[in-house]
Amino acid sequence: MHRRTALTVSAALLAAAPLLTACGSDAHPGAAAVVGGERIDVSSLQAQVKDVRAAQERSPQAAQLVQATGDLPRRKLNVMIFDRVVDKVAADNGVTVTRAELQQTRTAFVRESGGEERLATVLLQEQGVAPGQIDDVVRRNVLMNKIAAKLGVTDTPEGQQKMTDVFSAASKALAIDVNPRYGAWDDAQVRLSATTAPWLRQISQDPAAVPAGA
Repeated sequence: MHRRTALTVSAALLAAAPLLTACGSDAHPGAAAVVGGERIDVSSLQAQVKDVRAAQERSPQAAQLVQATGDLPRRKLNVMIFDRVVDKVAADNGVTVTRAELQQTRTAFVRESGGEERLATVLLQEQGVAPGQIDDVVRRNVLMNKIAAKLGVTDTPEGQQKMTDVFSAASKALAIDVNPRYGAWDDAQVRLSATTAPWLRQISQDPAAVPAGA
C-alpha cells in the first residue's frame, strides 16, 4: 500500500449523536459502552472530545474543523471501542508492540508527513485526532500491520475478508454493549452502526507507512 494512503487505516467516520450523562442501561450508569466487561466511561469519551475541540479552536480553520466533526463524540467512541477489539485480536494472536517499534513508526510518520507540525495538522483535519492522541494512532497502525503479517493477510479481497472475519469474531467475543444514544455496535462490520470502518480494507504491510487520516 502507498504510504500516503495508510493515514486512513485508523479513521472513524461516524454519524452525529449527542453526549450522554448516563448509559442507556441502568446496569452501566455513566458508561458510553461496555467492552469485554470493561466500561468506557462517558467522562473518558468527553475528555477525548474536549482535547480535539481545544486543538481545533487553536487552528486558523477552527470553524470549518468544528463543523466538519460535529459527529465527534460517536467518532471517538467508535475508535475507543475498536482499539479494544484490536487489543483482543493482538492478544489472541500473540502480537505485541515494543517501544522501539512505536518510536520508529512515529518517526517515519513525521518524516513522510513533512514534519511533526504537519502530521498533527493532517490528523486533526482528516481524523479529528488531537496532538496528544497521535501515539494512539501510531500504536493502532503498528498493531494492525503486525496482526496482518501474523495472519498472512494480503491486500486482496480474500485477505481483507480474512482480516474482517478475525476482527468480527473478536468483536462478538467481547459482547460489546453501546449506549443506544450512540447507535448499536455491528460485530460483522466491527463498527458502530451507520458508520464506516475503512481500517479493515486499508491495511499496509509497510511498518513505516504513514497513516493518512482512527
